[in-house]
Amino acid sequence: MVFGVLSLSLTACTNADTSKNSKLTSVEASSFDTINIDAVLSDMVENGEVVGASGLVYHSGQEVYFGAYGLADREAEREMSRASLANIYSMTKPVTGVTLMSLYEEGLFELDDPLAEYLPEYSNMKVFAGIDDNGDIVLESPNRPITILDIMRHTAGFGYDWGEGPVADAQRQAGLLDPGKPLAQFSEELAALPLYFQPGTQWKYGVAVDVQARLAEKIAGIPYERLVQDRVVKPLGMNDTGYFVPADQKDRLTAVYIRGEDGTLSREADTQVYGFWTEKPKQINGGHGLVSSLDDYMRFARMLLNKGTLDGVQILKPETIELMTSDHLPSGLSELDFLPGKGQVGFGLDFAVRTAPPVDDLENPGEVGEFFWDGRASTLFWVDPKNDLTAVFFVQVVPFDGTLHNRFRRAVYAALDRGK
Repeated sequence: MVFGVLSLSLTACTNADTSKNSKLTSVEASSFDTINIDAVLSDMVENGEVVGASGLVYHSGQEVYFGAYGLADREAEREMSRASLANIYSMTKPVTGVTLMSLYEEGLFELDDPLAEYLPEYSNMKVFAGIDDNGDIVLESPNRPITILDIMRHTAGFGYDWGEGPVADAQRQAGLLDPGKPLAQFSEELAALPLYFQPGTQWKYGVAVDVQARLAEKIAGIPYERLVQDRVVKPLGMNDTGYFVPADQKDRLTAVYIRGEDGTLSREADTQVYGFWTEKPKQINGGHGLVSSLDDYMRFARMLLNKGTLDGVQILKPETIELMTSDHLPSGLSELDFLPGKGQVGFGLDFAVRTAPPVDDLENPGEVGEFFWDGRASTLFWVDPKNDLTAVFFVQVVPFDGTLHNRFRRAVYAALDRGK
């Protein structure tokens, strides 16, 4: 059953094996060796790094691995399974990018168009320029308008309210991401705050993708949730993906766990985890908010690998996928936030894009030309066109732990190498 606009009709995966360790065994088309992937996932659980872990890998059009270990919900003693649903946090962002670019293909905007041409509230932005001798904030005018390209590659000057400083303080005070505020209100309140920097001069992760969602619904004249469902989720048959989980499907959710300084895992309050919310939010975000399953997100990843088409359904044209997965960062940026921690990468339109081979074993393995993103609770997906490979990795642990990604990636590529 495909979910409706207002909520997910989350249907159990009737063809899924939901045992503690369940993986595909019919891999005649590939000699992909999965033993080490099993060991890596099970070790994460046994070592107490995560409560549950699961992974799904496709190679050359074939499913070559599925495994699930540990618990989706420790308190309920519910196993991690193929039917488990994860809060994917920022893995929502690439879905938003694809949704917006479907409007681009219709000629409804150009990437170098000023954002204010479509959202007039951004016409009179100011930029934070420091603190004067009296301790007052100094603001200056932008050197150029924010473009749509800026909001798709995180160079607009927006950020999150992480860290210290006047702009972060102003964002926290404004409560921009309050789920009770519709996107239109979020956008107007954001536009009243100063930018962190001059557009195009830095890369800073933030609410720009929520601006993308507002831009998309404004251009299309359709609420963003309906737009993303009509343009991406429904056509791809992502029946377990949406912004709200109804009560009768809550028992499929994976709880989020906080790793303390001593390594122990405590459950994050369900009231703080959007999948467990009992009322649907008014703010349907572009940057976070989707709940999904391994199989659903793999369908999205496979569509990207297949240059915009899956099972005969075209979501985007091949040239649009190529545009999105090319590095669009200008040279000479003064700051790159945490992006260098992702390795030898640039940034496309809502994806990190590998531009050079890894320099050492501390960096995640990958091939030049791959693109990927991850989420707050340490989820990950990547698309590797060179090896015709896609992978999705689900855990639900905070703070974000990239070392889990490194080990899962290494196990996947080791399996691939042994199979060659």
